[in-house]
Amino acid sequence: MDRLIFTGARIFDGMRFHDAAALVVEGGRIARLLPEAEAPVGPRVTLSGGTLAPGLIDLQVNGGGGVMLDGSATVETIATICDAHARLGTTGLLPTLITDTAAATRSVLAAGIAAAARVPGFLGLHLEGPHLDPKRPGCHPPQCIRPLTQDDIDILTEAKTGLPALVVTLAPASATPDQIAQLAEAGILVSLGHAEASFAEAQAAHAAGARMVTHLFNAMSQLGSREPGLVGAALSLPFAAGLIADGIHVCPETLSLALRLAGERLFLVTDAMAVAGTEVREFTLAGRRILRRDGALRLENGTLAGADLTLPEAIRLCITRLGLAPEAALTMATARPAGLIGAPAGRIAPGRVADLVHLTADWRLGGTWRGGVAVQAKSSTE
Repeated sequence: MDRLIFTGARIFDGMRFHDAAALVVEGGRIARLLPEAEAPVGPRVTLSGGTLAPGLIDLQVNGGGGVMLDGSATVETIATICDAHARLGTTGLLPTLITDTAAATRSVLAAGIAAAARVPGFLGLHLEGPHLDPKRPGCHPPQCIRPLTQDDIDILTEAKTGLPALVVTLAPASATPDQIAQLAEAGILVSLGHAEASFAEAQAAHAAGARMVTHLFNAMSQLGSREPGLVGAALSLPFAAGLIADGIHVCPETLSLALRLAGERLFLVTDAMAVAGTEVREFTLAGRRILRRDGALRLENGTLAGADLTLPEAIRLCITRLGLAPEAALTMATARPAGLIGAPAGRIAPGRVADLVHLTADWRLGGTWRGGVAVQAKSSTE
């Protein structure tokens, strides 16, 4: 049996830290976590301090490795995106389709179903639209935004049977509570986003089965003195919510406030685009030019269009700039997002696949392993 023993770093199991510990991997799976002094004989990966954690989990990834998830997507497209993000520390993700045509949506669903049993790191799909609020399109093509129909519900419900997870971002302006209930009953995780929604509308959507909010604070009704909006609903109702912690989409002070109010329900996302894992400086999205400048991705008119961010960078910002406890920041990119979609990932425990990430003492990416095999490693191997 192939055995590999990790030592030399604190080990975070998805919930808590283990000091002076060793992690034993056998046959690509976690065998046991034990005191370093009791580690068995075998090949070792000796890490120079820092933290060894479960591979990171991202529920909103539009692209990577030079490609976007769009209507031309194939299994190979999905594999390219997953592989690109594995090199950036993320070993499990939901490729995300932004608002597109009905035909593009069907094509992506088919590609996802075909990828489900074949692509390492593929945890399912996230459809961000097209059933959004025309008042809050962000960078989504307005001409493709439309209300949810029964045909859409039938297509999504059928597709869910072939996918490990399916997240659908929609707005109350384009979907009724009854429609939301139908999706939720089919096992689809309904997320509210790109919505000029009132608190009452968000509350009704939650009662119907919506359980998540997409990129909190961005492209949604803000917290006001007389109308809490979708932001107020996300912070006060039991929604899980994604955060783009790049210091650009949401300022650090606002991030800190959200973490104080709803930290146990928040998780980190990158909202990454095609340029992730490349040196590309610009690309085209729905016929519009996207510029990569100063750590951000923007349309030529200045509108943010996804993020130029990795999960290790988001974790680092939370710890070093916001003062968040390391275990809290790590949980937001491991066990919590994995738990939301019911994925057997984001934890270090016996029997789990040995998807791992090493973060250095200053919270930078040190290396990644998928199934115990190094994807990108800066540690020394004995």
